[in-house]
Amino acid sequence: MNKEKISDSLSKLEGIVKWFSAQKDVDVEEGLLKVKEGAVLIKDLNERLKKVENEFIEIKKDLSFEEQ
Repeated sequence: MNKEKISDSLSKLEGIVKWFSAQKDVDVEEGLLKVKEGAVLIKDLNERLKKVENEFIEIKKDLSFEEQ
């Protein structure tokens, strides 16, 4: 799993989107590399965000238990 911050990965993904937006004529090979990089970032972010979501759910359960 990637150790960089989620915000850093999101920034990289945003950079890829901006790169595509700035291109008049996209080089196919370079575009493919960018798409692959974006796909890896998206997959990693999805896994990491699920983990964070599960941690929040656990914290919420713990807090609900303590309130009773």
